[in-house]
Amino acid sequence: MLSSLFILADTGDIIIEKHWRGIINRSICEYFWDQKISAESEGSSVAPVITTPKYYLVNIKRTTIYFLGVLQNECSPLLVVDFLQRIYDVFIDYFGQNLNESIIRDNFVHVYQLIEEMADNGFPFTTEPNFLKEMIKPPNVVSNLLQGVTGTSNISDNLPNGSLGAIQWRKTGIKYTSNEIFFDIIEEIDCIIDSNGFVVSCEVNGEIQVNCKLSGMPDLTLTFNNPRMLDDVSFHPCVRYSRWENDRVLSFIPPDGSFKLMNYRIKGINQLPIYVKPQISFGEGGGRVNVLVGSKNTNNKPVENVFVTIPFPKTTTAVNLTSNVGGHFTEDKVCKWNIGKIPKEKTPMLSGNVVLAAGQPLPEANPSIMVQFKIAMFTISGLGVDSLACSEKYKPFKGVRSVTRAGKFQVRA
Repeated sequence: MLSSLFILADTGDIIIEKHWRGIINRSICEYFWDQKISAESEGSSVAPVITTPKYYLVNIKRTTIYFLGVLQNECSPLLVVDFLQRIYDVFIDYFGQNLNESIIRDNFVHVYQLIEEMADNGFPFTTEPNFLKEMIKPPNVVSNLLQGVTGTSNISDNLPNGSLGAIQWRKTGIKYTSNEIFFDIIEEIDCIIDSNGFVVSCEVNGEIQVNCKLSGMPDLTLTFNNPRMLDDVSFHPCVRYSRWENDRVLSFIPPDGSFKLMNYRIKGINQLPIYVKPQISFGEGGGRVNVLVGSKNTNNKPVENVFVTIPFPKTTTAVNLTSNVGGHFTEDKVCKWNIGKIPKEKTPMLSGNVVLAAGQPLPEANPSIMVQFKIAMFTISGLGVDSLACSEKYKPFKGVRSVTRAGKFQVRA
């Protein structure tokens, strides 16, 4: 598996380095950075797997941080990518969503301790956030102050109960006064719509987040209303995959607290929850803009946080637009229209004209409009939880929420 792990800032500086098999020369990071700069100069991103005469370099970029794994032997690249992603997820769980270089440097001790626990000689070992929090306490103002004054360690002397058993993701002896479990179904739409309003490509990427507060060692069976629609499914290790393959139900003993139960992908979605009708044309000296936005097929659920981005040609010198809903502004020749919640009584519309530089050729193509939105308590796929059975004597309270939002939602004008 991994010989070394480097965490790099977006400037190329090494923030963290961890070696398991010998000391990998830092020049390997310089080589990786040269490959990144070369790829960006050609208008692409750096390859996730880079082969050198001695090493394999596997990397992921999250926010402004690069996680670079160095391997000396052949290994499944997806295993390495998944492990690097798990390290990033744990960091987010410990240090918050706005992970950056300064946060990692400020929490250097915690970061190094987490990497030590998550990998054993370069192989994935303890990756469950719940167990890691039992062993390494998350940083806070009080613990940092005590550690600085008294020199006490934030590492527990005892292993969590059940960490050496067959069910490594759940400790024993858990008790709650009210037993409840909550499911969050989150779906993102990646879609391209052509200038005639037809769907060129569309897929839904979804995940199910769980917050479990159940006593004992519950064995759960979860059924969906239409599980056959799910493609490319990946599960938390607690899920019994054979049961899913045979019966299309989820059978599992859940971890305690918050965790991601599964990811899935659905293709062939044609009924979109929002429509965008752009009419943009360019002529001598300028162009005319008219964009309509509305909701459809949402089961009367409101479409919120609607944000439309329209990039105009580089030869644009002035933009004069008006909107009947929300506010808009133009920055660096990009119009950003914040609609907010789509009202029922009128259709949001943006109209006006743009001025092009004199003597310049007309744009070869109309701009591609990017749209963001969110619909609460709605799944575009129609997926929902049908039933939940529990092996324990109590009957748990089950809560289900859902949200649909735009991923890369592009409309070609």
